[in-house]
Amino acid sequence: MQSEDIKPREPQDEHIVENKELNIWEALIPVFALIIMLFYNVFFAFGDDALSGSNQFILLMGGAVAAVVGIFNKVSFEQMMEEVAENIKSTSGALLILLMVGALAGTWLISGIIPTMVYYGLQILNPTIFLASCVIICAIISVATGSSWTTSATVGIALIGISDALGISLGMTAGAVLSGAYFGDKISPLSDTTNLAPAMAGTDLFTHIKYMLYTTVPTITVTLIVFIIIGLNLDTSGAADTSEILAAVDSSINISPWLFIVPAVVIFLIIKKTPPLIALLIGTLLGGLAALIFQPELVAQLGGGKSLDFLSGYRGIMNAITVDTAIPTENAALKDLFSAGGMSGMLGTIWLIVCAMVFGGIMDGIGALATISKALLKMFHTTFGLFASTVASCLALNLTASDQYLAIVVPGKMYAKAFREKGLAPENLSRTLEDSGTVTSVLIPWNTCGAYQSGVLGVSVADYFVYAIFNWLSPFTTLLFAAFRIKIRMLSAPKEASVKT
Repeated sequence: MQSEDIKPREPQDEHIVENKELNIWEALIPVFALIIMLFYNVFFAFGDDALSGSNQFILLMGGAVAAVVGIFNKVSFEQMMEEVAENIKSTSGALLILLMVGALAGTWLISGIIPTMVYYGLQILNPTIFLASCVIICAIISVATGSSWTTSATVGIALIGISDALGISLGMTAGAVLSGAYFGDKISPLSDTTNLAPAMAGTDLFTHIKYMLYTTVPTITVTLIVFIIIGLNLDTSGAADTSEILAAVDSSINISPWLFIVPAVVIFLIIKKTPPLIALLIGTLLGGLAALIFQPELVAQLGGGKSLDFLSGYRGIMNAITVDTAIPTENAALKDLFSAGGMSGMLGTIWLIVCAMVFGGIMDGIGALATISKALLKMFHTTFGLFASTVASCLALNLTASDQYLAIVVPGKMYAKAFREKGLAPENLSRTLEDSGTVTSVLIPWNTCGAYQSGVLGVSVADYFVYAIFNWLSPFTTLLFAAFRIKIRMLSAPKEASVKT
């Protein structure tokens, strides 16, 4: 589905800069420099804080290295900047969607939509199918919030506590939590990685999500079946007591099943192929209206008033849309879930995209991407080889750069032209980036995601690795689809020589 307001450039409109003077080793200098700088920046210097700005600057430094290579090969600075401008222009739609996603998350929080999903999700727990329930609950919450980190830091912690009481392995439970959390993180329109991958590949958000379901649904289905089998063969003791967290949610906000009308409307609009920005804007406005109806006291408090009037209501809704907001709660496990960053919370990801476009634009401007693409096409004579190379690159960057965003950004820019040369639609690339870049980050102890999740859940990566089934199975699923040419969309009628498998 191509949305009318977020339409990526067609392949034939993409200007590919050729530079016959640039050889493959010169073209790879900026790539190696970028990887080395990112590795040091994340692993030795800033750790989890690298995304606060230092990684973005490293991308600019990588662009500077590329510019030096270009100058030595007699490429003008103006040509480099023209390509940077074109790159940034091509992502303008994705940047607007990210801002609107932040706005929607804010109004859905203060209206009670997200807390209501948590409230009803926790009530479906059953000790016999506890592990499968963990997957389902975390998937629901992660789809609603767009954040695997928030899901594990809130509901995930509660489920770990419940599993301890039931006598179930914490490694199993952590694996189930992360499988569900990353399922939602991977397909939610609210997720930054779900917005980032299509922006890098050159497709739109909802085309990406729709196409990604082909590999994601079978993978999560297998995951659920495995956990059901494991659960049916486990001896459990005690009971799943969620009363404390349910009481905390209920006391913090007005819970109502009527709030599900808002996400239902947004889902309906998406199914009816409404342009993403329009669907997200309507969802944001409906969330604000629901907040005024169901949470008037909270809106007034966020707006700086003692009671709800026009001014306090206006300020409360606008604060939720634009800046950090939080629902007051005394339950420590709910603090992260009951907070949202609004549009301002998306600025870090937008900053990352802009800096990535600078690096990619200069690489394109000096002819490096064209050189690397040609080399890739010579190395990988089959479609499967190109998919396998993309998966390997994402895994390598998760291992070396220690950051899932960079595992999407760098391969996304490097392989976009190679996919087009093979006649492959960009959603093939965006899906592969998520199947291998997003979900595997949590399987690496020194990756920011692995370090965060193991720290939050109190379970080491080694203990949950095997049970994070969805995460390690996803790359194999995407390679299986590529090997048997299942749901591999072409740009046009391909030439026989370019689609050998």
